[in-house]
Amino acid sequence: MRRVRHEVNGGPEVLFTEEAPAPVPGPGEVLVRTEAIGVTLPVVRKVREGTEPGPLGGEVAGTVAAVGEGVTDVVVGDRVSGLCFSHAYAELALLQRSLASRIPDRVSAADAVALVRSGLVARGAYEAGLPRPGESVLVTAAASAVGTLALQYAKAGGASRVVAAVSSAEKREFVRAVGADEVVLYGDERWGDPVDVVLDGVGGELLGPAVRALSPGGRLVAFSSGGGSIDAYELLVRGASVIGFQMAAVARNEPALYARWLDDLWERHTDGTLRAHVSAAFPLEDAARAHEIIEARRNLGKVVLVVP
Repeated sequence: MRRVRHEVNGGPEVLFTEEAPAPVPGPGEVLVRTEAIGVTLPVVRKVREGTEPGPLGGEVAGTVAAVGEGVTDVVVGDRVSGLCFSHAYAELALLQRSLASRIPDRVSAADAVALVRSGLVARGAYEAGLPRPGESVLVTAAASAVGTLALQYAKAGGASRVVAAVSSAEKREFVRAVGADEVVLYGDERWGDPVDVVLDGVGGELLGPAVRALSPGGRLVAFSSGGGSIDAYELLVRGASVIGFQMAAVARNEPALYARWLDDLWERHTDGTLRAHVSAAFPLEDAARAHEIIEARRNLGKVVLVVP
C-alpha cells in the first residue's frame, strides 16, 4: 500500500510517499480502505515542530477491509469514519472499533471526514463553555473545519451574537456565510464588544486578546494544541475562567456521551442545521500541498486527501 510519512521534522517538503506492508487489524481493531483523510493543524505542527518523526495520525473515512478479533458489529464492506492513531495518511488505516462510526447513506467520505472529528471537537468545546441562550460567543480560527462547525453550533444554541475571529480580511465573506454575525481580525486592537464565551482553537499569542475579549464572568475554552500562557490578573479583573477541552478524553472516558454527540451530529447534518465545508482536496501523494495550505492559514473549511 502507499502511505505518506517523514523521517525528519520540517516543513511540508519533508513528506514523502512510500510503499509499505498492509497493516493487520488486532483485537478490537478495524482495517479501513481509505477514501478521504483529514489534514489538521495539530498534525501539520507535529511534522514541523515535533520532537521526532512518527506516524501521521488523523481522521479517515472509507470502507472496512478487515476486522480484528472481537469485532462483530461492523463487517467488511461497511462504510466508516473515525480517528486513526497510527498511519492515517495511507491507503489502509487501522482504527480502534470504539472510535469508528458508520457513515450514513448519501454522506460522502470527504464530508464525513470534515464532520466527525471536527464536529465533535466543536460540539465539545461549545458545551464546555457552559453557554446559555442569549449569550454571545466568539470563535477563533473561525474559517477552519472546527471553527465553521463551532459557529453553527453557537447559532443553533441560541447565541445572541456570534463573532468570528480570523487571520485575514479575505475570510470575512466566508465566515459570514457560515453564520457569523460579526467578524474581527487577529490584528485588530479590540475584538469588538466583550463576549460571554470564547472558543479558542489557536492558542499561543492569541490567548491574550482572547481573554481581553471576555465580558465579566466570561469563559474561555482552550482546545488548541498550540499551547500558550494566560495572565492570571486578566482573569482576576474580569472574574473570568479558562476551561481546557480535549476530545480524546471524552472518547476514552465517556463513550456514551461520545456516541450521543455523534448521533446528534449526523441528525443535524441530515436536517441541514450542520453543514460540512471542504475547501480543498488533494491526492494522497500531494500531502505536502495540503500542509502548505494549512500552514499558510489559507483554508476555508476542511482540507482533505483523497484516495481513488
